[in-house]
Amino acid sequence: MGVIRSDSAEMEGLLQVANLMAVSARTAPKAHGVDDISVLILTGPEKDALADEMAKIGDERRVPTWRRDSENVRDSAAVVLIGVNGLRSAGLNCGGCGFRDCGEYERAKKTIGPDYEGPNCIFKAIDLGIAICSSAKTASIMNVDNRIMYRTGVAARRLGLLRDSIVLGVPISAKGKNIYFDRKWEPRRAE
Repeated sequence: MGVIRSDSAEMEGLLQVANLMAVSARTAPKAHGVDDISVLILTGPEKDALADEMAKIGDERRVPTWRRDSENVRDSAAVVLIGVNGLRSAGLNCGGCGFRDCGEYERAKKTIGPDYEGPNCIFKAIDLGIAICSSAKTASIMNVDNRIMYRTGVAARRLGLLRDSIVLGVPISAKGKNIYFDRKWEPRRAE
């Protein structure tokens, strides 16, 4: 029997968990059974490029929590990105999007804001929430530290990694202490 170092075993385990998180996102329940979810796993230089973009956004906006989160991503083994095409309606005519019915919603002008594109169908946003939570739960069940971050998705969209209207991410890590909690940052001051 050979010898496997802990760091090698942990990295291999984290990549297996990231794959299982992608499965959890894919198999999460969807409104009307229509799957508009996208999943992408980043490691290595691609993950670090995401961290760089997050820091850049933080500097542009002068919001220190972006840099804090970028350091968390840099210190992570992988990031599981999950997006949804929320510009397409679920066809339920519920009005949750703010329009009278799905026809009016689909005819509405779509705009790109600083972070996301919208408006979005409320059921597609719910689908994303269920998928991201299912993914994070899988990591948690496997004792892998994780944290759902919206900033990872904003940076991923800016880098063109996922073109969905809304993207979130879940960085994962296995260290002696959970790196996603007890994080230091300075609150934004009123100008």
